Amino acid sequence: MTLRLYNYFRSSASYRVRIALHLKGLPFEYVTVHLVKDGGQQHGAEHRARNPMAQVPTLELELGGQRRMIAQSMAILELLEELHPSPALLPKDPFLRARARELAEAVNAGIQPHQNLAVRQRLDALEAGLGTKNSRHFNELGLSALEERVQETAGRFCIGDSPTFPDLCLVPQIFSARGLEIDVDAKYPTLARIDRACAELPAFAAAHPSAQPDAT
Repeated sequence: MTLRLYNYFRSSASYRVRIALHLKGLPFEYVTVHLVKDGGQQHGAEHRARNPMAQVPTLELELGGQRRMIAQSMAILELLEELHPSPALLPKDPFLRARARELAEAVNAGIQPHQNLAVRQRLDALEAGLGTKNSRHFNELGLSALEERVQETAGRFCIGDSPTFPDLCLVPQIFSARGLEIDVDAKYPTLARIDRACAELPAFAAAHPSAQPDAT
């Protein structure tokens, strides 16, 4: 069975998974779950059957002869790493593996949830523009911490000279930060340099939101 990714071009969590699939050379079927049209297709019964949290991404695959669904981007990345370990997206060294997960979770848990569409919509309902202000605040807070933290391990990428989990999380986050009119190049020069290095790789370019079939 072909891998099937239920995702949305603007979703940073979906973007991470697309990068991993392309880096590992895994063909997949792209299925759009539009987060805005029709009141948000993620809320429909069909998608909720795949993902009870009504979120993207969700990866459909066959394991042991059974059709399986796995949601949450970091869980999907871990599964892909276990099933297809080459090229490796986690370092072999135990400390660096932990640091890779730490940096990735700084984005996944520390920044992205605060800019989630549902959160922004809820905050905007309380006060016009509050969702954007909140998103910008947590982007700047988290990216400042990442800029400091990567100094210990950065080579061409966040950890050394090969892309790992934190790069897969960083690039979509930088994309989101620029959309919030944050001057990434001036404020976070190391992260901006890593983002440029990632952009030189075909897998990152193929995963970019502008390259997706539902890009508008």
